[in-house]
Amino acid sequence: MMTVNILTLGCSKNLVDSEHLLAQFRSSGYHVLHDDHETSADIVIINTCGFILDAKEESVDTILAYIEEKRRGNLKKLFVMGCLSERYKDELQAEMQEVDGFFGVWEMSRILEAAGSKLDHHLLTDRVVTTPSHYAYLKISEGCNRTCAFCAIPGIRGQQQSISIEKLLVECNNLVNRGVKEIILIAQDLTNYGIDLYQKRALPELLIELIKVPDLEWIRLHYAYPTGFPEEVIELMATEEKICNYMDIPIQHINDGVLSDMGRGHDRKKLEQLLEKFRTLVPDVALRTTVLSGFPGETEENFKELMDFLSEFRFDRLGVFPYSHEEDAPAFKKFRDDIPGKVKVDRAEAIMELQQEISLKLNQDRIGKSYKVLIDREEDGYYVGRTQHDSPEVDNEVLISNDNDLTIGSFYKVKISGAEEFDLYGSVE
Repeated sequence: MMTVNILTLGCSKNLVDSEHLLAQFRSSGYHVLHDDHETSADIVIINTCGFILDAKEESVDTILAYIEEKRRGNLKKLFVMGCLSERYKDELQAEMQEVDGFFGVWEMSRILEAAGSKLDHHLLTDRVVTTPSHYAYLKISEGCNRTCAFCAIPGIRGQQQSISIEKLLVECNNLVNRGVKEIILIAQDLTNYGIDLYQKRALPELLIELIKVPDLEWIRLHYAYPTGFPEEVIELMATEEKICNYMDIPIQHINDGVLSDMGRGHDRKKLEQLLEKFRTLVPDVALRTTVLSGFPGETEENFKELMDFLSEFRFDRLGVFPYSHEEDAPAFKKFRDDIPGKVKVDRAEAIMELQQEISLKLNQDRIGKSYKVLIDREEDGYYVGRTQHDSPEVDNEVLISNDNDLTIGSFYKVKISGAEEFDLYGSVE
């Protein structure tokens, strides 16, 4: 039996691609592994990220490490797929001739053929779940129609292609039948889901159908663009228990001039109106966002405006990236990368220091309250779980002493007794 080991770098969207590919290999009789760095395999496939500089460097370093493993005889074939390969295929082929094949983001069939297998169209909604068995990501569309100046994704992944509600329901039911209790909806842009298929934003219709799936307990929403957001989703979140009171909605900045240069399609006023509607209709909502520091032309005054807004609005969860001047993003030709690297990093660190203070205060406000908690794992003397306000791997966690006998993947009512910047402590009621 041939062994295939797929290593996934980058985002959860890449992870879903790997899981679909693993299902194809498994159905053809291969022994499949995921992110198994200790085991030799006949075939290693590296699913790369090519979004920003750090991700590209990680992808290149991983490829070089496995080229060395191939030289040592620890694997027979080495393939590279994903965003980095899509973006720089010619350059990579010239520099890394030991790799047996480079494939872009739409070439599952060619990867399978190169590995000695073939695509089974009946399995396109099947997956090998590599996350803990009680939650999984559901990618509802591919590509993006937006033209954000800092982003190279449309050039890598292409224009938006939504997956039909019917196919998504089949995939979701397959996952739930295998024990998945939480589905996390992902895309480059949830907001525009359905525009290409149904000539309208169809996220509300998709959610209405997913709510009907038996034994699915949580539906979580990731990566929604503020401009054009279908506000019916907020109303559904307020009334439907299965939809987590959680929204990942990257704002990137708050200054009107910076937003305009970024090509975001909205101003501060419209953004604030949307965010306030979330908090008005869903008072318990946890809002997660991402901001960018050091975009070309960002002045100290612009940065102070962003800091003041973040301090006042107090997002529940926040991530920050220093701007990366990507050669095939619109900003590369339009703007000079005029903010020194140290300034970008310093600003990003200042944002995270502020968010650390905000997160601590928000967590302290939860002491004495009780929440439904999903247990993800056992680690270092604790069961580690999450409330509906937290997504796996990126958000806060709830730590419960393992003096209790709890079941991974089950829900418990937990009373919060302590808080740190990014962790809560509690006990099962």
